Amino acid sequence: MKDERPLVAVDVVIFSLHANNRPSNSLSLDLNVLLVQRDYAPYLGVWALPGHVISLNESLEDAARRIMNEKAHGQDLYLEQLFTFGEVRRDPRARVVSVTYFALVRQEQIEVRPGAAWHSMYALPDLAFDHHKILEYAHKRLRFKLEYTAVAFELMPETFTLRELQEAYMVILNDQRLDKANFRKKLRPKDAETDSIVEPTGMYRRTRGRPAELYRFREDAKRREIKARRLFP
Repeated sequence: MKDERPLVAVDVVIFSLHANNRPSNSLSLDLNVLLVQRDYAPYLGVWALPGHVISLNESLEDAARRIMNEKAHGQDLYLEQLFTFGEVRRDPRARVVSVTYFALVRQEQIEVRPGAAWHSMYALPDLAFDHHKILEYAHKRLRFKLEYTAVAFELMPETFTLRELQEAYMVILNDQRLDKANFRKKLRPKDAETDSIVEPTGMYRRTRGRPAELYRFREDAKRREIKARRLFP
């Protein structure tokens, strides 16, 4: 009798902020996702999320980290389980249930291996399987987390200007209407000692005009101790 038990796979959405190359985007940053080009059927030559069927002797998270390492080598990368996708005919070959993860990386943190490439989240190619749906869900999760946690620090350099941080929020939220004064007020409220997610470093970056003050994320904000207040309701 043919064994028709479903297979369990892991697919990983890897987000990163890169310099903008889209003419339609007026910001200096763009939200990118790592995709791999399939070299076998089905969907030969089509771009897809990094993924694979799990081995019998590995956990789901171990499988996710293995898959990430196969396509983009890096250390200590942020990884979080996302959702389980299990529509009956999502894979034409067999019954496959996909447990998905999303990762947040700084561009300099990882080395992209052959067969993988970065693509703008807002200019995606055709994707294999139901990977468009997975990406949409992952982007939605990232936007929600950005509104009530300091998760953005996983994508930002160690120090940054408030303008750079605002652009990061704008491109991830896909909303260029964030008011500068309101944004900074929410980041650094009156009770900045207890409620702010960023703090000044005391350093400045030289610019054409006035030197730009550099900030960093507070350690307690990174540990999610500041998370009850929605930043952008």
